[in-house]
Formats: sequence, structure tokens, C-alpha cells
Amino acid sequence: MLSAHQLGCRRGARQILFGIDLELRAGEVLGVLGANGAGKTTLLATLAGELPVSSGRLELGGRALSGWEPPALARRRAVLPQSPSLGFDLSVRDVVAMGAYPFPELTPAAHEALLREALQQADATGLAERRYPGLSGGEQQRVQFARVLAQVLGARAAGEYRVLLLDEPTSSLDPRHQLLLLRTVQALARAQGIAALVVLHDVNLAAQWCDRLLLLARGRTVAQGMPAEVLTPQSLEQVYDMPVQVLPHPLHTRAPLVVFSAGT
Repeated sequence: MLSAHQLGCRRGARQILFGIDLELRAGEVLGVLGANGAGKTTLLATLAGELPVSSGRLELGGRALSGWEPPALARRRAVLPQSPSLGFDLSVRDVVAMGAYPFPELTPAAHEALLREALQQADATGLAERRYPGLSGGEQQRVQFARVLAQVLGARAAGEYRVLLLDEPTSSLDPRHQLLLLRTVQALARAQGIAALVVLHDVNLAAQWCDRLLLLARGRTVAQGMPAEVLTPQSLEQVYDMPVQVLPHPLHTRAPLVVFSAGT
């Protein structure tokens, strides 16, 4: 399990995260919510091992994350950053195949099957023969999602804990593909025991598709727990600094419906 206890992180002289406690449990989706500048991306980058811990503990499988060698870590966790960049004129298949790099033991047939599955899960099969730079922003996001899916799916034969870290994966997607992506993350967590952390801005999408939520404000935890427990007017107004109503959802009994107001 990937877990943090009283986690702190600095960027230069500035303290960004303060005393964060969380566990990314196998088979569960944790959504991270907060206003701009709350520390969501810093938290994800720290959990991924891309930023050093300044205080507290961050462990994977009972070992400090900093003690993991990069090849071993790549077999256990996959990261989709907020703005993936790619400066080479590669095919979509080549981009998705990057996710399989940590698994050189795959046979050609298994490698091909992995790429097909990742593309299908990301609804990107129809893009496979195109060049990546020629895709729209939303199409590129689906291809990058397929890449990280190939990485977490490639490790399933080992039966080990795997974690998927996604930073605003729905930001450039149309409503249909937003739902498809989050449904895929939830389904894979359930079926394959993958732990997932998803940074989102849409509170209602998070409430619908995440098992637990973490609300951040100024680098600190405001609330953490089930959506109905976390999404209260008091907590949401503290995080977003605007009036809010929390109503029963007309379609999803487990998740509330959050309605923000600009006030008067």
C-alpha cells in the first residue's frame, strides 16, 4: 500500500503541504479536490516520488518511497501528469507502448495484447495508427491515459499492489469521455485491485465515481472520507470560499449533488 503519515512537502523555500495523512487502498478510488493552489498537484507529485518529502513518512509496501529504485517503482505505480508533453513525432501505438517499458519480459504476443487492451479501455483504438502530434487535445489525453493503463495492466501477472495517479485527467475531455475515463478507473480498481488517486475539479464527478474524497485547502486536509461525509456546505465553503448547496442527487443515491452559487 502507498501511505502517507503527516506528510509535508516544500517547493524551494515555500511549504506547500502540511501534515497530510492518507492511504491508497487496493481496489479503491480516492478523489482529491480543492481550489487552485490548494496543493493537489504537489501532493500527487510527492506521492509519485517526483518531489522529495520534507517531513513525515511516505511508504510503499512498508518501505520509504525514496528507497525504491526507479525500475522497480515503475512496475508498481503509473502517473498521468496534468499536462503531458511529448516533443517527438511518434505514432499513437508508440506512445502507448511507452507504458510497457517496465516489463521487458513480455513476449511479443503479450506485449501486443497489452497495447490492444489499453487502447480499448481508453476508447482510443480508432486512433492507433495516427500520429500523436496531429491529434486534438482530448484525443492526446485519451492516448496518454492508454499509456498509463498499459503500465498498470502490465504488472498484473505478478499479483502485486499497483497504484494509478491521475492529475486532472478529464480536463480536456468532452462529457462522454470524462464519464468513460472515470468509469474505467473505477472498474479497473474493482476488478483488478488497483489503487487509484484522481485529482479533479468537478466536485460532482468526484462524488459519483470516487469511493473516498480528500478535500485540500492551502496544503492542509479539510476533510477526508466518503463523499456524503466530506461534501458538506461547511467544508466546501471553507475550500472554495463561495456559497454552496448540497442536495440529494436525483440519480445517484450514494452521492450528493453540489450546487455552487456566485452569491449576490
